[in-house]
Amino acid sequence: MNVEIIELGDRKAEFVVSDVMPAFVNSIRRCMLAEVPTIAIDYVNIYDNTSVLFDEQLALRMGLVPLTTDLDSYILPSKCDCDGEGCPRCQVSLTLSAEGPKIVYSTELVSSDPLVVAAEVVPIIKLTDGQRISLEAIAKPGVGHDHAKWQAGIACGYKNVPQIKITDECDACNMCVDTCPRGVLVANGDLIKVINEPSCSLCKLCESVCELEGAIIVGTRPDSFIFTSESDGSMSIVELVMRSIDEVKNKAKVLDEYLSIVD
Repeated sequence: MNVEIIELGDRKAEFVVSDVMPAFVNSIRRCMLAEVPTIAIDYVNIYDNTSVLFDEQLALRMGLVPLTTDLDSYILPSKCDCDGEGCPRCQVSLTLSAEGPKIVYSTELVSSDPLVVAAEVVPIIKLTDGQRISLEAIAKPGVGHDHAKWQAGIACGYKNVPQIKITDECDACNMCVDTCPRGVLVANGDLIKVINEPSCSLCKLCESVCELEGAIIVGTRPDSFIFTSESDGSMSIVELVMRSIDEVKNKAKVLDEYLSIVD
């Protein structure tokens, strides 16, 4: 397996994975969306709410606020010694008290753990004169396949690496160059050249406008994939990708052990 980085930031990454099967790339995508734990608000104790929102609506908004996640300090409640009852190892408390007139943002949440805070500046509610809210939110680790609020990976997907061939039949009429919506093809004298091949969307418009059959062939590399992924801010994209790979390894190990017992 070979990996080539195209773009790498704190929250977004794009890279090419080669010499792998589609199932392997898809397993990483699924783990990023549903298997990597993250911390999110699980329930809310509302002490005072004179805003325009019902308590249920306010609690729903709180649950969708992304929180920075420290998986080295917290474990899933199902694996905790407290049997999910709640303890400092599997939950963290955040409080919020605000009075209008103002817009209340997620950054006003006061956490009992400085490592678990709002990852983004998210507007929660607009309060007018005399309106106020006072609550305590309990955040717990969880995984995406239980609820979307624990989904650390967003906009995760992949596609086959495009492969464009310009054959000797091409007469450099430039029709394909003018048609390409991504600017992948350029005219160079009597030749048509391919630039930035990975940005091809595989629309095959260049093939359809070409009057010479077989002059340009658009296909894909069956064992190479362009993978794009983004984190919601609860953890860096590098940590998310690496933890996803670890999850794939662990699941493969468990399956191998199970099959060995069956045999």
